[in-house]
Amino acid sequence: MEYLTGVRIKETSGFDELKEMKTSERSVSVEGAVHSIRRMGEISFLILRSREGLLQTVYEYGRAEFTLDGIREGTFVKAEGRLKEEERAPGGVELLLNGMQVLSAPEQPLPLAIAKWKLNTSLETKLNMRSVALRNVKERAKFKIQEGLVRGFRDFFFEQGFSEIHTPKIGAKGAEGGSNIFKLDYFHCPAVLAQSPQLYKQMMVGVFDQVFEVGPVFRAEKHNTKRHLNEYTSLDMEMGYIQDFGDLMAMETGLLQCIMKMLETKYAKELKLLGVNLPNTASIPCIRFDEAKQLVSEKYQRPIRTPFDLEPEEELMIGRYFKEEYDADFVFVTHYPTKKRPFYAMEDPQDRRYTLSFDLLFRGMEITTGGQRIHDYAVLVEKLEIRGMSREGLEQYLDTFKYGMPPHGGLGIGLERLTMQLLEEENVRETTLFPRDMSRLEP
Repeated sequence: MEYLTGVRIKETSGFDELKEMKTSERSVSVEGAVHSIRRMGEISFLILRSREGLLQTVYEYGRAEFTLDGIREGTFVKAEGRLKEEERAPGGVELLLNGMQVLSAPEQPLPLAIAKWKLNTSLETKLNMRSVALRNVKERAKFKIQEGLVRGFRDFFFEQGFSEIHTPKIGAKGAEGGSNIFKLDYFHCPAVLAQSPQLYKQMMVGVFDQVFEVGPVFRAEKHNTKRHLNEYTSLDMEMGYIQDFGDLMAMETGLLQCIMKMLETKYAKELKLLGVNLPNTASIPCIRFDEAKQLVSEKYQRPIRTPFDLEPEEELMIGRYFKEEYDADFVFVTHYPTKKRPFYAMEDPQDRRYTLSFDLLFRGMEITTGGQRIHDYAVLVEKLEIRGMSREGLEQYLDTFKYGMPPHGGLGIGLERLTMQLLEEENVRETTLFPRDMSRLEP
């Protein structure tokens, strides 16, 4: 009988480990995929790829105990040899090969030249062959940085005493109403895919005081733009006992500072690879919605066409203005009109046409929506009635407020859009592993 006592220690070394060793008199072994092969007479250079990056290996004809017959790009191997310093090689080391074991061989050549520094192909081709395209080190680096964003998000809120929750993605009713809801038949009952975890995270404030979640949300919006997806990952938080919605903006400022520090210290390799300049998060300016619209209208001679919302062009102009005037990459736009906010948004007691809510713009694009919520049962019911909304499907949500709730609020951040703006990509699909939009259900 065999007993397992923990993680097995691998016989092979990681690429980073070899780069720390620099040289070795004994034989070392590694595992990886053949990223590229350069044949130069009596010597061939095989670049191996692993999760840690690239490693140069050197095959000398007549010296190695194997041949390169049948080995090509995309072959997964276990390689053995002696390590030596070589400043011209990736990471400053190379492996002089003695032996190589083929773990898996491709049945046909790779359809994309993933070994090239940049994939010279269309976005559609990259998305159609996503699992292969992502083997390119630059394409892959985007999603390592995205990993860092989520890691920083989780670390920050754990440090702040928040509890992580996991809410259902199939429900009886949408959190925000409207027509942008995916409807489905759930065992002969009408159901919807969650537009956000909003109702559930509010309910959980009454349990844990402060909660956060990382999960998918679904919007049946018929947009075919560079900034919209029909499924994306939302970074959500909700916190109780707030003084006002300024607590939320201050918390997000601290979050962004934590995330950028995480990227700077843990993801420096990927930042350098992609040439990313991290934004300054030391302080973030705030401006009212109506003031922002008026300001850019006068500054850039653009008439105000939509009084109750910001058009994408206006977001760009607001971002441009604050970058030019204050060298700010982020700006909070506050007090959005009540008409354009969900029923649970708390209205400004000084002027009920506006809400105690905000969006955060990053380099001229909205990445966050948040604000203070209504926590009084009677006010919440009144708001539903004013909007002509049915209570059906909201009964348990409303019951939560019958039994008391603290003043609270929260926010949601679009992960893919945040990544897009950080990396200064032109299309959000570039920073989505497997995008879902009006025309794409595969891969």
